[in-house]
Amino acid sequence: MFLIIDSGSTKSDWFLIQENGDFVDSYKTIGFNPFFHSTAFIKSEIAKNKSLLGIADKVSHIYYYGAGCSTPDYQNIVKNALDALFPVSQNKVDHDMKAALYATFDEEACITCILGTGSNACHFDGTKITDSISGLGYILGDEGSGSFFGKKLLSNFLYGNLNEEITRQMRDEMGLNKEVVFRNVYNEPNANVYLAGYTRYLHTIKDDPFIKKILDDGMKEFMQVHVCRYPDYKTIKTHFIGSIAFYFQENIKSAAAELDVPLGKIIKSPIQNLVAYHVKHIIKVHG
Repeated sequence: MFLIIDSGSTKSDWFLIQENGDFVDSYKTIGFNPFFHSTAFIKSEIAKNKSLLGIADKVSHIYYYGAGCSTPDYQNIVKNALDALFPVSQNKVDHDMKAALYATFDEEACITCILGTGSNACHFDGTKITDSISGLGYILGDEGSGSFFGKKLLSNFLYGNLNEEITRQMRDEMGLNKEVVFRNVYNEPNANVYLAGYTRYLHTIKDDPFIKKILDDGMKEFMQVHVCRYPDYKTIKTHFIGSIAFYFQENIKSAAAELDVPLGKIIKSPIQNLVAYHVKHIIKVHG
């Protein structure tokens, strides 16, 4: 059987399918990013899912696509964990950008973007990726991502720029103050995931004029940095993958209209499309 995995920095979706493409089961674990997580940590977290361990001897191939898996060294951090837990399987690890591309694949040139906890984009000429700049992470980059918008929300809260009701909610109902925010951002691990967690609340206040401008400007900045850099961006479709793209798609559409970016698909999670691509183009062809 085949395991196909899409892992962001926050969560991972695992789909188990038969050699003929029939669905068997699905699983969820936390997300992994080898920038922040060691082989030992990844192995121990996967091992907490007893259902996954129970099928280890039945899995013949694993196709894993994950955030941060942009170089062989980072890919091997994840692969070593998979090899230890699934020793009879042939395990392949690749970047989550590749998963996003497969999930939007229609055999045409396009630009495919990820907007989740982090952000990234690549250019596809119809047969291969021709250009992709690895994301710079939540400190130097990740424009338009969950961590990007979480940082914008918290900094404006601490600067006193938000309206009275939003400030009250964040202070009194969410228990936030400078000490709490600083501890989670500067002292605790996985600050990017912590920051991205505030996008759930951000979605509930997205129609506030000040918040709407943050979202519109953030999506515009993402496109200017990652999409408009390609000479043909006005003539090919730009696809978006990820929860941030899905829940804030109105802001994407606004920025795209302003910058003359033709939009394609906006998909919350790539896993279903990713599985379909593997069944059609990889599993039945190569096994």
